[in-house]
Amino acid sequence: MKKTRKLSRVTCILSLAVAGALTLLAGLGALKRPDLTACDALYQRPSGTDGRIVIIGIDQQSLEAYGPYQEWCREGIARTLDILNADPDNRPAAIGIDILFGGETASRADQALAEAAGRGGNTVTACAAEFETGFAEREGRFVYGNFLMTAFEEPFPALKEATEQGHINAMLDRDGILRHHLLYFDLPDKTRVPSLALALAKRYQEDVKFPPADSYGFWYLPYSKTPGNFEIRSIADVLEGRDPAGYFKDKIVLIGPCAAGLQDSYFTSVDHARQMYGVEYQANAIQAMLDGNYKREAGEGIQLVALFLLLLAAVGAFWRRRVRISTAIWLALCVGWVLLCRGLYETGWVLHVLWVPVGVSVLYAGCLAANYIQARLERQQVTRTFQRYVAPEIVSELMGAGPDALKLGGKKCDVAVLFVDIRGFTAMSEELDPEQVVAILNQYLTLTTKCVMDFHGTLDKFVGDCTMAFWNAPLPQEDYVMLACRAAMAMAEGAKPLTERLMREYDHRVSFGIGVHVGSAVIGNIGAPMRMDYTAIGDTVNTAARLEANAPAGTIYISRAVADGLAGRIAATLLKDPPQLKGKSAGFEIFTLDAIL
Repeated sequence: MKKTRKLSRVTCILSLAVAGALTLLAGLGALKRPDLTACDALYQRPSGTDGRIVIIGIDQQSLEAYGPYQEWCREGIARTLDILNADPDNRPAAIGIDILFGGETASRADQALAEAAGRGGNTVTACAAEFETGFAEREGRFVYGNFLMTAFEEPFPALKEATEQGHINAMLDRDGILRHHLLYFDLPDKTRVPSLALALAKRYQEDVKFPPADSYGFWYLPYSKTPGNFEIRSIADVLEGRDPAGYFKDKIVLIGPCAAGLQDSYFTSVDHARQMYGVEYQANAIQAMLDGNYKREAGEGIQLVALFLLLLAAVGAFWRRRVRISTAIWLALCVGWVLLCRGLYETGWVLHVLWVPVGVSVLYAGCLAANYIQARLERQQVTRTFQRYVAPEIVSELMGAGPDALKLGGKKCDVAVLFVDIRGFTAMSEELDPEQVVAILNQYLTLTTKCVMDFHGTLDKFVGDCTMAFWNAPLPQEDYVMLACRAAMAMAEGAKPLTERLMREYDHRVSFGIGVHVGSAVIGNIGAPMRMDYTAIGDTVNTAARLEANAPAGTIYISRAVADGLAGRIAATLLKDPPQLKGKSAGFEIFTLDAIL
C-alpha cells in the first residue's frame, strides 16, 4: 500500500512537471512560427464580397501606356479624381489614395492633384509613421518602448488641407507575414491617426464599429480575398474612358500600385506563396469593417492555463492505458481541439491551434514510452517470480509466444524424462518435527533443481518428495539424452555430502532413487482454461516414473533406449532379474547407470 501511494505521488509530481514544462515552452514562444502557420491555414478562408470596393490599379498596362510611374502619377491621379467625380449622380462614396505624396513641393502636378481632391471632397490620402523598439526622446527625456514612433510623414500641405488622412502602415509579424491591421496610432501631440481603411470605412458607413484592437492598436485581420481576387481596374482604362457610366457609383474606390516593380506587396496570412499588393490589403481591411467580421485573439494567460489543465488531463488519460485506447484519446484530443478552434473562430475568437496538439502528442509519445518501459519492468518482475515456480525455458516460451502460448494443447516430440525422489521420506517425516521435515525437503529439492538447471533441463514439477524433469522441450537440444544422464549422476553424487550433513543435523540419512527413459511424449499446456500446467504426458513419462519407483536407494535405473542411445559413452549394467514394471510386458530391459565415460 505504501509503495502504491509513493508511486502515485511520484506520478502526480512528474505529471505536474511535464505539463508545466510544456506550458512554459509554449509561453516562451517555442511553437510560435509553426503555430502561426497552422493558424493561417485553419482560419484564413477566402469568402465572397458584395462589390462595394473597387481597386484602380497603377498596373503594368498603365506603365506600358504612360511610361515610368513617377513621371505621370500625380497628374494621372488628379485626372482620375476628376473623371470619377465628374457626374454628381454617379460619383464614388469615397476615394482612397494608397500612395504617399509627401514633402513640401508645390509643382504644377501637385497643385492639380490637390485641387482635384478638393473639388471632389470625398478623398482620403495616405500618411505613414516609422516605429522601432528602443529609446526615443519624449518631452526632453528618453523613454524605452516596444512601439516608439521615430518619424511621421504626411501629404504635402496643399493636399493635406484638401483631404482627410489615413495611415498606410503595414506591420509584418516576426516571420514576415502580414496578419494584423494597425487600426490607429497617436501622434506625440495626442492626435489619433486612423488607418486609411478605417477612414474610408467610416466615410462610407458612419456607424461602422471599431474592431477589437490591442493596446498598440492592432487587430487580427480576417482576409476576404486572396491576392488578385479583388476587382481591379487599370488606371489606364479610367483615363481612356473605357468604364461604363455609373460603374463607380456609391462605391469605395482605392487607387494604388498593382505592379511588381513598385515594391508595395506583402506575404499575408491568407496566402504564403503569393504576395498581395498593399492596396488589396487595404481593401481586405475595409471589407472586414463593413461586414463587422471582427476577430479577437484570446489572452495568452487564459490559453496557457487551459493548455496546462488539458495536458494534465492528457497525462491521466494516457498513463497505463493500452495503446489502442491511448491512440483513440490522442486523436480525439487533437482533432477535437482543431475543430474547437475553428468553431470559436467563427464566433470571433482566435486561439493557438498547435499548442494543445503538440503538447498532447509529446505526452502521448512519452506515456507510450513510459508505459512500455513499465510493462517491460513488470514483465521482468513476473518472469523472475514465475521462474521460481516454473522452469526458465517454459517461462521464456510462454512470455515470448504471445496469447497462443496460453491455450490448451500440445505437440508430440522425443524427450528424455527423469524422475527422482527420496527413499524413506515418509517414515522420516513421521519421526521429525514439521519444521525439520520441510528443511530437509527444501535442501533436497534445491539439489535436484540445481542439477536439472546445470544441465539445461526443464523442471516440470514437484510432487511431494518427487522431482520430474525433461529434456529436448520446449526447445530442441543436442545430445539431450546425455544431458539427462549427467543430471542424474550429479544428483547421485550430490546426495553423498547432503546425506552426511543431514546425518549430523537430524540423525537421518537421505538417499535418492532415480529413473531415466527416452521416447516420444506429448508436451504442452494441459489442464483446464483456468488452471493449466506446461508438462509432458504419455508412456515415456510413465515408464520413467516406474523406473524411479523401482530403483533402490542410491541407484539410477535407465531403459534399453537410453543405454543404446549412449552406447560407448556410458558404463551401464543390465539387470539379470529386472523388476516387472506396471504396464510393461515381461522382458523389458533395465540397466543401472554406473558412470559417464
